[in-house]
Amino acid sequence: MGLVHATIELCNAMDVALQRRKKISEEEVRKIKLSALVDSGAYMLVIPEKVRLQLGLEIIGYELSELANGQQEKVAIAEPVEIHFENRKATVDVLVLGNEVLLGAIPMEAMDVLIHPKLQKLTVNPEHPNIPVFRV
Repeated sequence: MGLVHATIELCNAMDVALQRRKKISEEEVRKIKLSALVDSGAYMLVIPEKVRLQLGLEIIGYELSELANGQQEKVAIAEPVEIHFENRKATVDVLVLGNEVLLGAIPMEAMDVLIHPKLQKLTVNPEHPNIPVFRV
């Protein structure tokens, strides 16, 4: 299977919370629509520093992470973002690393989406097309 990319929208989750409480307007929510590499072998959502700055996310800590090449590196964790894909959304912390957005398994599970291997694209779970269903 080749590389799979999906168009997603990332929003500053703190801004979204303020907007829901009517403290800021919809237009004031910092957000960005972009293409993400979808990788079910990765766990987290990864964004580059330039996206973190565009969304106004603060660094909240550092965690030891294992990269695809097996090397371990201390990686910055930023405040949460709200991810939107089609009729799905999830709120997750993000790792700040590299130069492209990477959508991993945890946010994919949180949105109940999967990779369609034949079409090589991200899709909502066909067993739950209208609303996500969570395993607990």
